[in-house]
Amino acid sequence: MLDVVAIGRSSVDLYGQQIGGRLEDMASFAKAVGGSPTNIAIGCARLGLTAGLITRVGDEQMGCFIREQLVREGVDIRGVKTDAERLTALVMLGVRNDHDFPHIFFRENCADMAISEDDIEQELIGGAKAVLISGTHLSKPGTRAACMKAVSLAKEKGARIILDIDYRPNLWGLAGHEHGALRFIESPEVTAMLGDLLPLCDLVVGTEEEFHIAGGSTDTLTALRAVRERSQAALVCKRGPTGCAVFDKEIPESLTQGRTAAGFPVEVYNTLGAGDAFMAGLLRGWLRGEQWETSMRWANACGAIAVSRLLCSPEYPTWRELKTFLNMEIRNPRLREDRNLAHVHRVTTRRTEQSELMALAIDHRKQLADFCQTIGAETNALKRFKLLGIEAAARVAAGKKGFGIICDSHFGRAALFKADEYGLWIARPMEKPGSVPLEFEPGEDLGAHLFEWPVTHTIKCLAYYHPQDPQDISNAQDRALLQLQEAALKIGREFLIEIISSPSRPLSDNTIAAVLDHLYGLGIRPDWWKLEPLTSPTAWQAIDRVITDNDPDCRGVVILGQEADQSALEAAFRASSTSQHVRGFAVGRTIFMNAAERWLKGEIDDEAAIDEMATRFQCLVELWRARHDHAR
Repeated sequence: MLDVVAIGRSSVDLYGQQIGGRLEDMASFAKAVGGSPTNIAIGCARLGLTAGLITRVGDEQMGCFIREQLVREGVDIRGVKTDAERLTALVMLGVRNDHDFPHIFFRENCADMAISEDDIEQELIGGAKAVLISGTHLSKPGTRAACMKAVSLAKEKGARIILDIDYRPNLWGLAGHEHGALRFIESPEVTAMLGDLLPLCDLVVGTEEEFHIAGGSTDTLTALRAVRERSQAALVCKRGPTGCAVFDKEIPESLTQGRTAAGFPVEVYNTLGAGDAFMAGLLRGWLRGEQWETSMRWANACGAIAVSRLLCSPEYPTWRELKTFLNMEIRNPRLREDRNLAHVHRVTTRRTEQSELMALAIDHRKQLADFCQTIGAETNALKRFKLLGIEAAARVAAGKKGFGIICDSHFGRAALFKADEYGLWIARPMEKPGSVPLEFEPGEDLGAHLFEWPVTHTIKCLAYYHPQDPQDISNAQDRALLQLQEAALKIGREFLIEIISSPSRPLSDNTIAAVLDHLYGLGIRPDWWKLEPLTSPTAWQAIDRVITDNDPDCRGVVILGQEADQSALEAAFRASSTSQHVRGFAVGRTIFMNAAERWLKGEIDDEAAIDEMATRFQCLVELWRARHDHAR
């Protein structure tokens, strides 16, 4: 049983990233799923409701993008049809200032406006507690007929009807393409169209301007009374930073005499899509039978979080994030700068779950290049060898999840392309090999470099770090790692920090744990840690405690190799068997170095090299999995 099925627009939104600039001058755009009903479905799913969507997307890459994102968000896509004749809708948007948000709709004969009565399936509608209609889809005869069929089927099953007025004069043909941001033009025809649906509704939601069009008056109270004459639905009026008001009975003498809930004191960054986040929060309460005061508070909070960020649905809160926001004190109205809330958002909206990771680390540059020089081999041969390493990893993975590679783009550019084809988890190194203090291979401008990476690639950074390092070295390392994190968060990439302490000084059971604790104290919270193959269970327990105390949302720890033989790695795997945070391994030279030496010398061919690396990788996989048996 779905909580809600939304019907209507589904688009790809392109947000200009130069805040304060004209759309004419935008140089780069961030891509997101958009369209009011689609945003609402995603917002509801993030808040724990079961949500479905009825729409159409094109049979092209942007349509696939929407489908894939809906699946990642947990939205039921049985009602999402692929239209082979039409393109997915597109919107370009910008932020000129805190009240001017220009946008252009590319919706001529688009896929979602071709929704027909045939797209409304009784099984999907009949399995929903509520159906949400977007006002925009009443603007054309075909889509209007589809909406009214859905309403009729829903009524037969006793489901509730929600109207999101969603008035865009441009989409009703009342304004030119350049007026996409215009929110109100009087139109008796639109008022009449909305009026036909009002008597069938249980909940009607809109801004004051949207109630003006629904009620046929530019006086809000008069408009609300006109709507009340047509409908006994609960009327929810969104009032921006003021909050909202609910009228579930007769309309009073002033807006403040209804049920009201104040907004939250946050700085407006972008209002686009905030109403859809508001609706999701409202529905989380209304569909679960909460009191109006609770539902309104949740709605206002979701809207406040949305207006403080740039994009629409990608920025909407999860249920855990919403609860975090409601329990915190807002010290800075620039909510997007709250590190803790941003962290909760990031870890609860990750693209994939990753409970286990077994990776072949073949990102070595200096070691392999030095070996080529020693034996007189061309370093260009390393490009082909790294492709062989990918083939070995893919052979072991055999299409299963939980396998990956760490590979550089210097010698491994083609290998990275191949790894992506195989669907392997991918991480790429950022550090300059052997640098102490840490330096980055691309230089200081990490963001510009990372901007070119696929969103699925994880940043990997190796830091040689010991608690007894000289203070100037430690300070430089700290600054570099903070810089790395800042770039990763701004550009939206996951990152892995590899810590090696043993070359400079001996390790105790608390050495690595002390390094992690120090870095956490600086506010550094990577998605992954890559740590040395420690053979002391006490050391792993100390690491566990530090991660649990500082970031229980960390994806986990993978064990590195350091050229250890298989028996040493088996001992490390067993020692970590009681750890809740060790999730796998990322091993390199133990797997590939012997094959690399023989292949570069011409002693074995490609297939023999692949076979040797795959055999060694498979042995480690079996040792890792035996660790679980040991833990039991």
